[in-house]
Amino acid sequence: MTQPKTVLFICTHNAGRSQLGAHLLSHLGDERLVAASAGISPAEVINPAIAASLQELGIDTDAAQPRAVTAGDLETADVVVLMKPGLSLPGPVRGELVEWSFPDPSNWEADGVRELRDAVDESVRGLAARLTS
Repeated sequence: MTQPKTVLFICTHNAGRSQLGAHLLSHLGDERLVAASAGISPAEVINPAIAASLQELGIDTDAAQPRAVTAGDLETADVVVLMKPGLSLPGPVRGELVEWSFPDPSNWEADGVRELRDAVDESVRGLAARLTS
């Protein structure tokens, strides 16, 4: 069996968009892919509206803790997904770099986050299909 590919999702605070990406990829349950997330300037906690939108899908976010991206993360990830183009990273990306553009949900309520969650889910499913085909 080949080693699973690590997909690292990065956004500014690792409280919203990158958490969505990582949790949704993990939720697919494909053992060929390992999801991780990090942020440039991490928040203290995951955005409650993001957590609620994921819980609606049966995804547990209780252990989710925003963290800072490191040069080591960028060196070991097979795919780095920037959830906001142009983020300033702490080092070079060794693997494939993918840039998506999703709005910052920092001040959104749960109702507004659902559309974002579904859009991220669609992108994540497309990426997963490409990486595992």
